[in-house]
Amino acid sequence: MQGAITRVCMVVVAAILNHPLLFPNENTTIPEQDDELLTRMKEHQEKLEAEQKRLEQEISQTETALIGDQDSYSWYFWSALCLVIFFTIEVCRQDMIPTEMPDPMEDEVGDSSAEYLSAKTVVLDKGVLSNFCKTRFHPFIHESGRVQEFIEGFADDLLEALRSVSDRDSELEVEDFVGIGNMFEFWRASKPPTCDLIVPFAPPRSFRFQFQLWCDPSTEIPLDLQGCGRIKLIKPGGNGTDCVCASTNLGDDMLCLLHNRNEYEKLEEHTLVELLCAKNTSYLSKDQIMTWFQILVSKAWGQISHKYDFELGFRNLDFPGALKIRFRSGKTVVLNITPAVQFEDTDAYLISHFPSDISNSSDTHWKLSLTVYEKNLLKHLAKQLPTNSCHVHCLQIVSFLHKKQTALTGRSAFSNYHIKTALLHLLLSKRPAMWQPQNLDHRLRDLLGFLQQSMEEKRLYHVVVGNPRIPAEILVPKIIRTAEPINLFRPLVLQRHVYAKMEEHFQEMVRNTSVLVQEYTPHLSNGYVRH
Repeated sequence: MQGAITRVCMVVVAAILNHPLLFPNENTTIPEQDDELLTRMKEHQEKLEAEQKRLEQEISQTETALIGDQDSYSWYFWSALCLVIFFTIEVCRQDMIPTEMPDPMEDEVGDSSAEYLSAKTVVLDKGVLSNFCKTRFHPFIHESGRVQEFIEGFADDLLEALRSVSDRDSELEVEDFVGIGNMFEFWRASKPPTCDLIVPFAPPRSFRFQFQLWCDPSTEIPLDLQGCGRIKLIKPGGNGTDCVCASTNLGDDMLCLLHNRNEYEKLEEHTLVELLCAKNTSYLSKDQIMTWFQILVSKAWGQISHKYDFELGFRNLDFPGALKIRFRSGKTVVLNITPAVQFEDTDAYLISHFPSDISNSSDTHWKLSLTVYEKNLLKHLAKQLPTNSCHVHCLQIVSFLHKKQTALTGRSAFSNYHIKTALLHLLLSKRPAMWQPQNLDHRLRDLLGFLQQSMEEKRLYHVVVGNPRIPAEILVPKIIRTAEPINLFRPLVLQRHVYAKMEEHFQEMVRNTSVLVQEYTPHLSNGYVRH
């Protein structure tokens, strides 16, 4: 009996050890089209099953002849134990597979693009791409410098006027702006020029902010709000507990001035909370802040409008900082001023919304913006690349295609931020030499392929949060550096129709890439580019 049980255990162990997924190869995948390998695996599995059945019959006969019914329970016990061991090993094997941030393969020039895009490989001509970049993007170099200088001067003037019309004792204090986006990262791709500014504000005097980020173990924030945080308005020591009038008999002829002052401060605090916070809470409300900000911007522009020879209007009433400057010549500049709160003493900001955001999140959950770190990362990586590297042109081309596709099929959840995130992942994973200017077509296919693969897998991880590849020189805060990676697509996947529209938008963009590039590259009949 014991020998038979031992033989059964040996068969189970052999089946486990010969399981094709127990000890995977380096790439942890099985070639789906290797028919010969699959046939051998199937035959091997059938042999093991037949051997196991034969042994079961033999043991059953042995039990009946020698031991009887009482010992049959022992056989059931050992069989159940073997099955439990088998399934336990299978479950542990799954748990041992690391859930690290995907690492784009670092391959030779042109190899990865075919794998990423499979049947949707885009045919790109190097000469056409070169001409396209020269005619579309090179003119922006000098113009963007002038626009950036103008916007910085105007923003300083507007914010100074905004401070003058606000009450610093009872309202938030406006601080200096921070420039982000393509204009300040030097990869502008289309007209009109768009400038994105973050405007941080500090708490009123005698108040402070308390932050509750999603990655803080003591904070409970829903999974669909990863990358968000709440901001609590607190007044330290403002509860009046240091007053002794409540424990001392002052008499009818004495008045506690401190207590009266505390009562006034309580009233002031209550008014401020009602003005800035969500109802019945001490957490800053995005809607309340945006309403307050819109009123201040309107008042500030009323004070300085006589100094400028252009019109300033609101593009979107839902986003009070979405402005549009229109000059008499007809030229326009898009200006996005986004209210934000600086996270402690870092370069991270909790902002009310992203300019391209179409989702509706909780009123008290602010989105974490790490664009300053991303800008520094892009600058840091660019220093290691060859002269005139093609990474900026890759970013510009896909951004240009995205805008044109949006004009054709309408707006979707896909954004330039997704494109920049994908490019940064590729820059971190590929050798600097692979970004030579003559490799533009290959790297462009890689970028499109990486985005397509990310959509198919329904995951695109934030490039800064929880990414061990980020160089130490970028100085990412520890709480962000050690957090679990954030899937930027997760909130969109939960909205199936939104994600389906984004996938459709991207597939159409990929399909139209060659046509759009050629259409917007001017040519003469002799083959030379028309300037």
